[in-house]
Amino acid sequence: MFYGHQHGFGFRGERIFHKGDFKYLILDLLKDKPRHGYEIIRDMEESFHGFYTPSPGAVYPTLQYLEEMGYVTSVAQDGKKIYTISEEGKKFLIEKGKETEEIKANMRSWWGGWSSEFKDEMGNVMHSVGELGRMIGQQARKAGAEKIPQVKEALKNATAEIERIFKS
Repeated sequence: MFYGHQHGFGFRGERIFHKGDFKYLILDLLKDKPRHGYEIIRDMEESFHGFYTPSPGAVYPTLQYLEEMGYVTSVAQDGKKIYTISEEGKKFLIEKGKETEEIKANMRSWWGGWSSEFKDEMGNVMHSVGELGRMIGQQARKAGAEKIPQVKEALKNATAEIERIFKS
């Protein structure tokens, strides 16, 4: 089972990365080009092949921390903050190159034995699961609490069907 998809956990609760590692991943993305927060979320989801999607509650405080440390700068553009790695941030990333490479190696080993096709398909499945969760959240706010038992029952049935597929 997939646990804590916003907290750096993978299947069976295995940690993909540890507390404090997240800043290295963000800086590593920003070294390639400036990005806004949502773009960081999507690019990270893609780099994890859909198995991990950081929450805005993880990304934005980390960006704020990195900005306070002088490792990134931001400018408002079209109503969004665009973050750019600073020279200080580049130096920090170089100094912490070993840690960054270890995190990336952990990410690769986590799904390393899977074929590219399998990773792509699993990424699509995990993306669909994320979309389902977002849709349920949006619709539940509109529909109200009385619909939640029906949603729980539908998810219970879907889970049972998926388990049946894997057991056959």
